[in-house]
Amino acid sequence: MAIIENTVVYMDEEVVLEAFFAFDDSVSGRRPAVLICHAWGGRDAFVADKARKLAALGYVGFALDMYGKGVLGSGTEENAKLMQPFMEDRNKLQQRMKAALNAVKLLPWVDDSKIAAMGFCFGGLCVLDLARTGADLQGVVSFHGLLGTPGNTQGNKIKAKILALHGRDDPMAPPDLVLAFQEEMTLAGADWQFVSYGNTVHAFTNPVANDPGFGTVYQADADRRSWQAMENFYAEIFG
Repeated sequence: MAIIENTVVYMDEEVVLEAFFAFDDSVSGRRPAVLICHAWGGRDAFVADKARKLAALGYVGFALDMYGKGVLGSGTEENAKLMQPFMEDRNKLQQRMKAALNAVKLLPWVDDSKIAAMGFCFGGLCVLDLARTGADLQGVVSFHGLLGTPGNTQGNKIKAKILALHGRDDPMAPPDLVLAFQEEMTLAGADWQFVSYGNTVHAFTNPVANDPGFGTVYQADADRRSWQAMENFYAEIFG
């Protein structure tokens, strides 16, 4: 096995974006691809590592870029400023996600009939929003994602299968939002699963998350279990 990794530039109108992707060149032919959407700080080493791990599973891992080539936040205040325009304009967010979906389909190693997406925190909301638009995806996995409905996708039928992996005590997606999300998915006709990890808060997959006052704490068991749930999900949807 040799994991090949590179970057690719793509566009959303006038905005130049840069994705990181990885694949195993010992796998012959086209294979499924998984879009990976970063948390609020931008496309960083965390999602690049996930792309490599997905490549080792036989997929093309495509760590997309929401903010623009080379744009990374340096802390909570800057991260919030980068994320906020997308939270306030979900059309803009959805368009940016569709640009990444179009870009991954152009890679010669990708079977464009077998594409899924996954995301972390803000990225979880982004991939859920892509599914909410009715995009032609096999499935979407949200890790401790923000769950709030965008308000512009009512009446859409969700084609992608949905797996939401959630900390039961996540202050950024409390039980009332969880219930509303589940109702939304049901009304949209989605094939959805929702897994709650007990005694677990936000950002449970991130080993450097250690701010209980902010509600972000790494939880090794939930990290391991959620990744295994994701592997099983992709094995199912990709056949």
